[in-house]
Amino acid sequence: MFAVKTLTKRFGANTACDAVSFAVDAPKMIGIIGRSGAGKSTLLRMLNRLTDATEGQVIHEGRDILALRGADKRAWQSDCAMIFQQFNLVPRMDVVSNVLHGTLNRRSTLATMFNLYPTADIEQAIAILDRLGIAEHAPKRAEALSGGQQQRVAIARALMQDPKIILADEPIASLDPMNAQVVMEALRRIHEEDGRMVIANLHTLDTARRYCDRVIGMRDGRVVFDGTPEQLTTGVARDIYGADARFSEEATSTSIEALERSDAATRAIRAAEAAI
Repeated sequence: MFAVKTLTKRFGANTACDAVSFAVDAPKMIGIIGRSGAGKSTLLRMLNRLTDATEGQVIHEGRDILALRGADKRAWQSDCAMIFQQFNLVPRMDVVSNVLHGTLNRRSTLATMFNLYPTADIEQAIAILDRLGIAEHAPKRAEALSGGQQQRVAIARALMQDPKIILADEPIASLDPMNAQVVMEALRRIHEEDGRMVIANLHTLDTARRYCDRVIGMRDGRVVFDGTPEQLTTGVARDIYGADARFSEEATSTSIEALERSDAATRAIRAAEAAI
């Protein structure tokens, strides 16, 4: 149902994505991992048509998405919603209005200018917020919410588009472990309950293993791993990140348990040093 074929993006002499190819035959939750600069964000931006590809194809249900123009391109961007690391909300606007921005592609210019929304859309927005556990914050300004709550507002805005695919670009990179867990669990539930494909750029291996059905590893713009979470061994991770034997997964983990172990180890070292 979805295929990426030799997708390439060049910025002058630099190649951000180099002949990336993979296919998905059914809605899955897919994690894309790799070090900073590996091409993950550029890949998602090409899939959403925020960035034009240099060459290649993106096929969805028989259509080449890269060939779409005008209204067809905008319709695709509704079908393929994007969630960003920095939320991209309007800080001084109330939460429910931020969610309703997910309907902009199907509203008239006049309705947009005067901020007019049908009652049915408002009720749907509140229902989505309720599903994500933040309906009580609907009348508040977005800037009054915590980072994790704001990211759930961004997810709600994406759901207002009723997309077939959700792309999430480092959705938990700026969140603490507790909020990161809440956001990832929300994305997983959306995938399972709605049958939507979710493709998320992630920066930690434990997150990819815990929440994803499939993991794609990128290095220097190329796909160097494509497999199940069980196949993502420490050795494979070293290859993806270009690391040596000193590579430690816990050093980059966002799991609460790993942080607790790290804190305990630090306290033990300090206690030993104090005793000397």
